[in-house]
Amino acid sequence: MIYALPFVLREERVVLFSHRPDQSVAADTKEIAKRSGIPYRACQSDRDIGDECDIYIVAGSGLLSKECLQNKRILNAHPGIIPQSRGLDAFKWALLKDHPLGVSLHYIDENVDCGEIVAVVETPVFETDTLHTLARRHYENEIATLTHFKEYLQNPRNPFSHLPLCESTRRMKPLEERQMLEHFDTYKEKMCKKE
Repeated sequence: MIYALPFVLREERVVLFSHRPDQSVAADTKEIAKRSGIPYRACQSDRDIGDECDIYIVAGSGLLSKECLQNKRILNAHPGIIPQSRGLDAFKWALLKDHPLGVSLHYIDENVDCGEIVAVVETPVFETDTLHTLARRHYENEIATLTHFKEYLQNPRNPFSHLPLCESTRRMKPLEERQMLEHFDTYKEKMCKKE
């Protein structure tokens, strides 16, 4: 079953580097469900999502309400290594702060990116990477981690369980983003040496 909440077009922001595809021009969820033979239900709010599934998977959403979270096991693929990279723009913050890059498959709870971790899948960094190739590989890692959730439920893994809990991040401002862009080559060099 696909539960579809209304798509909310966010206010356009000025960014120096867009690390994710523009979701406003994505394929229609209802058509994807139809072609895949998956039942589809449009919901006006997350409170309209029933309790009949064993596991729910988030494929793009804002914060879910406490009512929605009750009695549900909801999996999310966060584009950062939890607990070190939590919150918004996790990819960009990881680069700026010299954190390892990866995707965390975790259960959602009432706290931002703090739920039980099922698996962490590292995104490799290559010497030949540009910011664009790394961002693309990282996004593809996020999609692959989410689509292989059953394998990770059967074989959990977290090679980063030793990392410290860090504060949840906000959207990166242009000044911070500029610093991240300038720091990219240094980040890449550091990450490639660790291998």
